Amino acid sequence: MLDKYQQILREKGELYLRLKVHPGAKETAVRALMADETIKVDLKAAPENGRANEALVACLAAEFEVKREQVKILSGAAERQKLIKITI
Repeated sequence: MLDKYQQILREKGELYLRLKVHPGAKETAVRALMADETIKVDLKAAPENGRANEALVACLAAEFEVKREQVKILSGAAERQKLIKITI
């Protein structure tokens, strides 16, 4: 599902993603790509003390095979809609 975005990251060296996250889910997983290219992500972690954001960064770092430090939440840290920047 994220192959297109992985290719863009490799070609351009950076990638911006719009995400809609669902904290407190049964498991952590990338669930769907919406029509407007927003990516839905379920997070097992609860939205308390930044745990869900930490889980999101870890999930995206694993999906895109980068270090956690290369995944930044640009906006929406306290919201379900987030803008993420990933660099290589």
